[in-house]
Amino acid sequence: MKNKIFNKFTLLLLIVALLPMTNIFAQSKIVSGKTLDANGNPIAGVEIRIKGAKNIEATSDAEGFYSIEVGDKTCDVLIFDKENYDEKELDIRNQDNINVKMYSSVRYNAYGREVKRLPVNAEFRDGFLTIESTDQKFKFWFDNRVYFDMAYFPTEDVYNPIGNGVNIRRARFAVKARVWKHWGGEIDVDFAGAVMEMKDMYIQYYFMNGNKDWGHLKAGNFKEGFSMETTTTSRYVSFIERSLMSKLTPSRHLGIAYTQWGKKWLFIGGIHFQKQGEAEEVAFSQDANKKAGIDEGYSLTARGVFTPINDEEKVLHIGGAYSYRTPLTSAEVYKGIRYSTRSMSSINRKKYLDTDDVTNVDVTTLYNVELAGAYKNFIFQAEYTGSKLKGTNLNNNEGIDEANYDGAYAQIGWLIFGGKYNYNMREGEFTQVSRGKEWGDLELLFRFDYLNLNDFDAKIYGGSANAYTLGLNFHVNTNVKLMLNYSYLNHDRYANGKGKLYVGYDAQGELTKDPNKVAASSGEGGEDFGMIQARIEIDF
Repeated sequence: MKNKIFNKFTLLLLIVALLPMTNIFAQSKIVSGKTLDANGNPIAGVEIRIKGAKNIEATSDAEGFYSIEVGDKTCDVLIFDKENYDEKELDIRNQDNINVKMYSSVRYNAYGREVKRLPVNAEFRDGFLTIESTDQKFKFWFDNRVYFDMAYFPTEDVYNPIGNGVNIRRARFAVKARVWKHWGGEIDVDFAGAVMEMKDMYIQYYFMNGNKDWGHLKAGNFKEGFSMETTTTSRYVSFIERSLMSKLTPSRHLGIAYTQWGKKWLFIGGIHFQKQGEAEEVAFSQDANKKAGIDEGYSLTARGVFTPINDEEKVLHIGGAYSYRTPLTSAEVYKGIRYSTRSMSSINRKKYLDTDDVTNVDVTTLYNVELAGAYKNFIFQAEYTGSKLKGTNLNNNEGIDEANYDGAYAQIGWLIFGGKYNYNMREGEFTQVSRGKEWGDLELLFRFDYLNLNDFDAKIYGGSANAYTLGLNFHVNTNVKLMLNYSYLNHDRYANGKGKLYVGYDAQGELTKDPNKVAASSGEGGEDFGMIQARIEIDF
């Protein structure tokens, strides 16, 4: 009896011991099928592995057949991989016979040539769509913007009536790219005013230390390295329009420029040629070449910046620039230099300050000094620019060989709700602000500026003006900004738009365009007025 009980107990223990083994035997299954191309033809040599495993578990044969043993406690995903085919992942749960269709990874360009492929990631970076390869050698992004401007001129007591209005100030479409890590380029076109104007269009080579840029060489159409305000993108300027002084500074020209920066310094130097932005400027240059074989002219421009203080909270910026310029054939009159401005409004089309073409100019030199700084949510910025024209008998006036103009501005700003001003060392300028609140931030600003286009010794009477501007900006987010400006402009009697605008009353009480006929009893003369401007801006 005892032996029977012992045998039963031994049998029970054996069954209990064998139960896990039956589970082990039940933990695997066979998955099989065929690997086929897009047309249903078998593919040999496809390597199959379990996701997460390094070892190849099976390879398809000449008929495309494969068979792989998969355990229940392993991953339920198989990886199918073969050179020149896209890798494929398949979930094999509740499946044991699967035909796998593979697609060729070989791609061709528009000219029928096989091209290499790289996976990319697309994401919004501070509101701007950016597409970048996973190895970070290629990057592609947009820099588009639309500005809708409005202007109201409340002063009726003016010599020359001014019309209120609205317009699209900028309608820019720009694409930027970085390729093969060291190379870059940009195409930027403006459609405002129902005409197309070329902006930045250039090729760029970056100098790098490891993965960090320390300089670049640029060739194409772009802004010269001159003036902090002028080189700052319109997306980040503080006021609706730049200062009067900016009309003395060069903007975009064809050229080649070298830029290098360090932790506390920046240098930009380049040689530049004619303007290429508008069709009229291109036509002037081409006609001068065709009809007279005239050289295009050139400019040598350099800018230096030093920031003795530059940390996360504060920055002190000291800069200067110089430009030596020969006559350009993109000007309407060869050896003619003209400065003019619409007095900080794109809606009021009158050009009060205008020298007209000063002829017989051989060389123009420009010089500029910059001083700016920021501490957390406070900022100041100021510049002075001078222009000297040299030639023989300027404007055909015997013995007059030199003329001088100058201008300046100074501005202060305050981010009311605790935002922060950010500085970009590689450009030598302030960039987009950091908003103080989740809903955005308000910015209060004031600017004084002046421009003097008179040189009485040289018998040039282009006019002069002082301007005072109070600004309020609402930084909604990284893409949207609302701007409101009130400006008051005080022009002198010589600001008559090349003799086309009234500047006061003569002795008989009649309006006159001649500054020399303005009667003392009617005041100093010159058009003075205020204006309110607003802008809705989106950048994307």
